[in-house]
Amino acid sequence: MDLILAEDTRSAKKLLSALNIPFPRIVSFFEHNEEDKLGQIESYLQEGKEIALLSEAGTPLLADPGFQLVRTLRQKGATIIPIPGPSAITAALMAAGIAPLPFTFLGFLPRKTGEIEAVFREFKQLKSTLVFFERKNRVAKTLNLALKVLGKREVCLAREISKIHEEFIYGILGEIDLDKITLKGEFTILIGPPLEDKVDKKNLNWKEVLEKYREKDLKPKQLAQKIAKETGLSPKEVYTFLIKNE
Repeated sequence: MDLILAEDTRSAKKLLSALNIPFPRIVSFFEHNEEDKLGQIESYLQEGKEIALLSEAGTPLLADPGFQLVRTLRQKGATIIPIPGPSAITAALMAAGIAPLPFTFLGFLPRKTGEIEAVFREFKQLKSTLVFFERKNRVAKTLNLALKVLGKREVCLAREISKIHEEFIYGILGEIDLDKITLKGEFTILIGPPLEDKVDKKNLNWKEVLEKYREKDLKPKQLAQKIAKETGLSPKEVYTFLIKNE
């Protein structure tokens, strides 16, 4: 390795030294200087040198620097070799107990209230778990805005993942008592997909259900699956009713 691009050169040197890994020249590479460094990095590659990208406590490109670099070098025909490393995204999904697939990663949310609400509105209809990073002093505000736009959903606050004070707080938006939570450290927040409405089977008007969903071209089994998906009923019980009332 001829050059290391590090989001924090001090941390990078400490890490490499602790692991007894000899390191070459280390250059600062972060969000606000990424574009300025591209030309210099291209020159190094043209000379046949190998370059490594090291982010600070995260995975390059995923809410960390590197996207412009990788995109530019990929277009230039450079070989990009990803090396799996720590990721708060996957770690949180593994431990949250909220539907892991599909999930949508939002990175860091905007700062302004209106912009945060706009992000939530954009993804409101997705049946997907939303994952994003949030700063400790904005957690309460963000959860309140999420409740306002998304309504009640499962939520998990993953704090200080893989560190000494790691903690996972589970609950429903609007029901978590934030006064009892230590709002310190780094947070990865997961908000589950829309909660399915429970169907009152005892008072269910099957005639209305059939009139709403029946399509001439659908066979009973297909129609049963469609109704079940929309209402939360069991496909088997819908199919049984359809067969009995053909």
